[in-house]
Amino acid sequence: MYRYLGIDYGTKRIGLAISDEEAQFAFPEKILLNNNSTIDEIEKIIKQKNISAFVIGESLNLKGEQNAVYNDIVRFGDLLKSRFELPVYQEKEFMTSVFARSSTDQKKDFNKSQKHSRVEKKRSPKADASAAALILQRYLDRMNTK
Repeated sequence: MYRYLGIDYGTKRIGLAISDEEAQFAFPEKILLNNNSTIDEIEKIIKQKNISAFVIGESLNLKGEQNAVYNDIVRFGDLLKSRFELPVYQEKEFMTSVFARSSTDQKKDFNKSQKHSRVEKKRSPKADASAAALILQRYLDRMNTK
């Protein structure tokens, strides 16, 4: 069976998720800073978790067109494929970050007098890994229904 590494690519952070050994379920793994050590960190995970393939989020805008990050994602996928000689699959990542943030944000209890447009929601550090798990789970669900 394949064990997949799901990737939510971002220019600052990269969320990672891992499937179980039966490739049925995806679990958030960790978040890496997108820097010069990212590939080395991914290599450690590949070896530790016996990864067989990558599933990377395909980033499109609301019209279904390639967005500003799309080409960076393609280059990153090509780098993974050439460096590790493992397959790289793409899965639509539409709204995964929004869903991940809404499920991982810590909701503060504001009374009506405290609610204001300047009150900013704090972003949970788990959101990127959760988004990667959503991307990977979509892929696994699609593959397992064939």
